[in-house]
Amino acid sequence: MDLLHFDPEPLYFEDPLPDGVMTLIERAGEYYGAPEAEHALHEAGALAPDHLLVLVARYRYHFYRHQMSEAQTVVWRAISVSGARVGLPADGMGLDVGAVAAAGKRSMTLTRFYLSALKAAAYIRLRQGDIGGAIALLQPLVCIDEADRLGSKVLLDVALAAGASETSPSAN
Repeated sequence: MDLLHFDPEPLYFEDPLPDGVMTLIERAGEYYGAPEAEHALHEAGALAPDHLLVLVARYRYHFYRHQMSEAQTVVWRAISVSGARVGLPADGMGLDVGAVAAAGKRSMTLTRFYLSALKAAAYIRLRQGDIGGAIALLQPLVCIDEADRLGSKVLLDVALAAGASETSPSAN
């Protein structure tokens, strides 16, 4: 399945936001790293908890601050929200080409968002030392995305190598 083959459709950040939410996101950028930034993102999340633009802003903030636990919570919310919109599972499990193709017919841009969010969740798991969890998310992505448009294969290779080094006799 070629994940780049789709008709132009609206993107997640084009969905209308409630009044004031974009101002809060911009404020978070201005005060990055300060308590005001986290407060602004928290407020944006309260006003638009399921808006993908807000979830992406919150995820990026926590990810780049190396707050992996918080980033993980937000990315799973994004997976749940985007998955619900295209009929894919909130836990990312049980994916196959048929399910992704059906989701792509609803919205390929949301399907790509969902799959990219799963890759992000796998990366966080890898960073947290949950190699098996990362592999469980990445293997289906690599099988579905035969052309590796999302770049999941290299991350799976890293996870498999990390898992192999953990189980090799010389690692103990």
